[in-house]
Amino acid sequence: MESLLSALKAAGEETRLRLLAVLNYGELTVTELTHILGQSQPRISRHLKLLTEAGLVLRYPEGSWVFYRLSDQGHSADIVSAVVSMLPGDDLILQRDYDRFLQVQSNRSEKAQNYFSSNAENWETLRNLHIADSQIESKMLKMLGDREINEFVDFGTGSGRMLELFGPRATKAVGFDLNAEMLALARMRLEELSLTNCQVRLGDVTLLPLQSASADLIIIHQLLHFLDDPAAAISEAARILAPNGLLMVVDFAPHEIETLREHHEHRRLGFSQDEILRIFDDVDIMSQDYVHLDKRGTKLGPSDSLTVTIWSGVKSNIAVLNPDTQSKQLSKKQKRSI
Repeated sequence: MESLLSALKAAGEETRLRLLAVLNYGELTVTELTHILGQSQPRISRHLKLLTEAGLVLRYPEGSWVFYRLSDQGHSADIVSAVVSMLPGDDLILQRDYDRFLQVQSNRSEKAQNYFSSNAENWETLRNLHIADSQIESKMLKMLGDREINEFVDFGTGSGRMLELFGPRATKAVGFDLNAEMLALARMRLEELSLTNCQVRLGDVTLLPLQSASADLIIIHQLLHFLDDPAAAISEAARILAPNGLLMVVDFAPHEIETLREHHEHRRLGFSQDEILRIFDDVDIMSQDYVHLDKRGTKLGPSDSLTVTIWSGVKSNIAVLNPDTQSKQLSKKQKRSI
């Protein structure tokens, strides 16, 4: 009763109702909300603080920015949904707020597209070296099968393509990346597709703010070759995976194209089958399947192209270790790996 009254009191004010209405369209920063509502930043921040404390709004820091979105957890989500559904659709103030939201969304889209355009040449050069993305994604969907997904986590989400592809299959999906420009592109795409169950966050994939044994599906797509310690990312995936949860790793097989280090910031020139399976074994991931894909459809591609490998594994159905024991075990295993 106390939490319900607190939530209703927080929502029961005109500016805060307007904030809930706007956040129903998507997650926004304080600066964007200030522009939409036409109020000062301190005032908007104060109202957001009250909504956050009441559990109606969630707050996600991202570098120097902070994103806000409506609560999607427990009773708070039910209260928010009920309040927003009762707002009058013909209210002139709410309509004006929506028009300004569309303007903010358009500006965000323009910035994201400019970033995409400035980097498109490099991405296209890399794509030309390996089999079509559509064929890789088709294999991934086949490997997933009809598995039920409650929570899906995408490591190194980039432009959000994996969320776009697998998000509709999940109850909840979140993608993490360290590139704010790529996250802006991903947000734009998710909004265009109305994938409200999907969100993206700034975060280090070796240390994520997620509960252990919570995810049914984790995908690490074309990320490991950028990392100093790929084994640490797989270890973190193993921590987050629920028993019998599925991990899919997509990356390059060993190659000798040194220009990828010079021009594309690749730290590693691919991964062997034995290397990935050894890391899987170290963190209690049971290898399930793998497939090599290249332009000729054979095990080994030509020297001037890249072979893409998809590894899948299932988290062992064992008792979850306590945090202290698990931390020590992962540290030991990471030292034994790459």
